[in-house]
Amino acid sequence: MGATTTSAAELAAFCVLRGPDDLSPETVLAHAPDDRLLLDHVARCSLWWRDVPAYRDERVGLLGHYVAVDAAAALQVLSLGCARLREAGCSLAIGPIDGSTWRRYRLLTQRGDEPPFFLEPDNPDEWPAHWEGAGFRPIADYYSAMLDDMTPPAELRAAQLSAQGYSIRAIGPGRLGQTLDTIWTIAIDAFERNFLYAPVGRQEFVDGYKKLLPVVDSRLVLLAGHRGCPVGFCFAIPDVLAVRRGETGRTVIMKTLGIRRAHGGRGLGRLLFWRTVEAAAALGFRRAILALMHEANPSRRLGGPGARDFRRYTLYARPL
Repeated sequence: MGATTTSAAELAAFCVLRGPDDLSPETVLAHAPDDRLLLDHVARCSLWWRDVPAYRDERVGLLGHYVAVDAAAALQVLSLGCARLREAGCSLAIGPIDGSTWRRYRLLTQRGDEPPFFLEPDNPDEWPAHWEGAGFRPIADYYSAMLDDMTPPAELRAAQLSAQGYSIRAIGPGRLGQTLDTIWTIAIDAFERNFLYAPVGRQEFVDGYKKLLPVVDSRLVLLAGHRGCPVGFCFAIPDVLAVRRGETGRTVIMKTLGIRRAHGGRGLGRLLFWRTVEAAAALGFRRAILALMHEANPSRRLGGPGARDFRRYTLYARPL
């Protein structure tokens, strides 16, 4: 039967059921779901309906922390989750999403011909069928693309942007940790109009990026400024999974790029992207991954015709 996990013992049992990522009781509590369902140690999910992103005129409920060992368990736990969200007054269930798009969300639905890359979300191949079998349908698709030719285009408007007071520089050795607050202030403004946006607290954002510091090369983190004020950033990171596999062709992941909305539409994001690609090429990287882009996001055009989609991910929704 479904059970709301509230005690320390129940939280521990909730996390024993293993998914693609290890989930700790501390993480569950930090994500603050409004309810949690554990189904006889074969399926689980968490539910959010109070502090959730807006979507059209719907009252949104979210399902996340999802694991199910088979289709029967999936159908039962997702049906229970939807019933609970309906009781809470929700009109649309969206998932899988761990309470916020700043955390784990989406399912990998098309693997393509490239191996997994660092920080890429993964899941068993049968999970999309779990959600579709429970009445969910795609609400958004996301893509990762490979840029095999790292030669920048001829026209990047660099001179025009420089004349307008814009500049781009790398963070520099030893300065990334103290720059994360700046990156956070840019990110919460730059992504405000993103699909299912909800703000993220400074500490959660900074803590997430601090975990990456041991493998980050600060020469691959660039800031864009306007007359001395930071207005954009591009955060790239080596694909350490490729290194562990012993691959000789070094790959860099273009993880996040953001421009303050007041400075968008000038070509600054495109220039910042290609300056980061150039920095990676100078360090010996030969390919770049444009990671986890929403189907309608302008970032999908940054790599130009040389960027080829190789992976698709899907977020699902079901009317209640």
